[in-house]
Amino acid sequence: MGENRPATGQVAVAAGQVEKINLEVEDVEISAQRKLSGNLAKFVSAWAVLTAVLHIYSLVFYPVDAWILRSFHLSSISFLGFLLIPGWNNKDRIHWLDWVGAIASMGIFVYIAINFEELIFRAGTMPTQGDFIIAVIGVILVLELTRRTAGNSLPILAIIFMAYVFLGPYLPGLLNNRAYSVQRVFSFIYSQNGILSIPIDISSKYIILFIIFSAFLQVSGVGKFFVEWAFAISGHLRGGPAKVAVLSSALMGTMNGTSVGNVVATGSFSIPLMRKVGYSPQFAAATEAVASTGGQIMPPIMGAGIFIMAELTGIPYQRIMLAGIIPAILYFTSTYWMVDLEAIKLKLHGLPRHLLPDMKDIMKRMYLFLPVVILFGMLVMGYSVIRAGFFAILTSIAVSWLTKENRMGIGKIYKALDSGVRGTIQIAVVCGAAGIIMGVIALTGIGMKFASLIIGLAGASTFLALVFAMIIVIILGMGMPTTAAYAVAASVVAPGLIEIGIEPLIAHFFIFYFACVSSITPPVALAAYAGAAISGSDPMKTGYTAFRLGIAAYIVPFMFFYAPEILISGPLSIIILRSITALGGIFALASCVQGYYFGRINLVIRALLMIASFALVTPNEMLDFGGFAILVILFVIQRIRAKAQPADVTQGA
Repeated sequence: MGENRPATGQVAVAAGQVEKINLEVEDVEISAQRKLSGNLAKFVSAWAVLTAVLHIYSLVFYPVDAWILRSFHLSSISFLGFLLIPGWNNKDRIHWLDWVGAIASMGIFVYIAINFEELIFRAGTMPTQGDFIIAVIGVILVLELTRRTAGNSLPILAIIFMAYVFLGPYLPGLLNNRAYSVQRVFSFIYSQNGILSIPIDISSKYIILFIIFSAFLQVSGVGKFFVEWAFAISGHLRGGPAKVAVLSSALMGTMNGTSVGNVVATGSFSIPLMRKVGYSPQFAAATEAVASTGGQIMPPIMGAGIFIMAELTGIPYQRIMLAGIIPAILYFTSTYWMVDLEAIKLKLHGLPRHLLPDMKDIMKRMYLFLPVVILFGMLVMGYSVIRAGFFAILTSIAVSWLTKENRMGIGKIYKALDSGVRGTIQIAVVCGAAGIIMGVIALTGIGMKFASLIIGLAGASTFLALVFAMIIVIILGMGMPTTAAYAVAASVVAPGLIEIGIEPLIAHFFIFYFACVSSITPPVALAAYAGAAISGSDPMKTGYTAFRLGIAAYIVPFMFFYAPEILISGPLSIIILRSITALGGIFALASCVQGYYFGRINLVIRALLMIASFALVTPNEMLDFGGFAILVILFVIQRIRAKAQPADVTQGA
């Protein structure tokens, strides 16, 4: 198969890792947590399982007041967070301050549960001294736990926003706001206007349910099957492990709360395999980062951000889910072409068939897709998100009994519930921290001031307003998990875009996509940095490579405005036409970036491909025709040139 093929022994080791590393995927979200033992470990697990059961019971069978559910959610998750997430160099034991934080978290819930009927009317307007003290403690606990789980960026941003409330009266122009008492600010922030607002509402109702569902997929063997399916389908193709990364990240990333978590989960096996077949460490890490980031925009769950979007816009979840299908296809098709063209240039091969999962065996186990099929089907048929998620969990238990080694008894169900709640810790607390920022925006009206700024820019050019919005969203999203980045950016940017006449669905999708790709945008490209840690590559160079590979993701959001049909809006014929031309444009862009279009290309052909790509992603039919004409002409030129030299392609894609 050529001199570039890896040694058989290397490939065998790589293929052998598929089994072993797959089994570790379920523990990725809790790998940084304390490994407790004895009665303390049993207590923490029992707490996690009880938390899961109470959430499911209240969501499916016995609804409770929103104040109670949101407060219980944040407090019970925070209790676990302080016991499991080290705050400093005390990884092996729980410090007494951790116990203080855990107990204080539950104390806040008890206070709210006792007083919630009065708090509904007085929070943020006429707080008592007790309300103020509880609010201050609550804010401090959320910021500290966010620091532990997500780093310093989000807590620092939240503190800056809180400082703005008190400094605003002394600031000039756009940033000026009225003065507020300390009591009112903190009680407003620790209420359903701030920390307990929409992000925590979504976390308590949907995110925890679907992370528990993800844990059930892992324990039932469905998650492992997803990866085996990806290997069986694409592992033998040129540069196969990179294509496995794209497919497996598309499947697993949608149910993962963060792109970084997805990188660690799937990258732990895909990145070493990519290196073994010949990809550079930098390219391997960047490929996984881009693929994992795409998981956040992949229906049906879309990394949990879709739930916040539905709540903020009032648009039905099913409509948003369907709107995300074509953009996700464009994103992953672009990524697939990028890695394929890289494989062609480097003359890379895939893994031998006999070292991959047997295709016949994979086809026999296709029933393991049932939980996701049931979920998607129920959502499309109009069932509630909670009911669909609950039945998807039950289905994952049912299908586990079809294979002897994966059967879920009481022990495995207990383990799945435990893992699911542990995996919720980070995203729950960052939702709380995002709520601090949203509370400040609601209290001061700074969001509407940004809206006025965007409207002013739109007076000169709507395109300029979109570019300005893109920059704001990417900056806000740097160093933050996608869910929090979207929630904050939507509060600041969306009102302005809607005010200048952009439809809410388009405006929020635009913001959501850039909140996602902020994790692969230098200089703070967290997903790329996570991949670099696994591959051993330079983080900054990996970030720029990820930016190059994911370049299509920076163009697709603008298509929402100029060609809204790709959000499945309008006549079917136009939707199909826009999708085809967009795919053509994405292919031209990938070829331009990679410098390969049916053979290596020079700068002139690259420039022509860039022109063709922009022509094809516009809604103008004449430009579409011109773009396709350029592609055809360049294809003919490349075929003529190829007759005089050996073919580059040595193995099918």
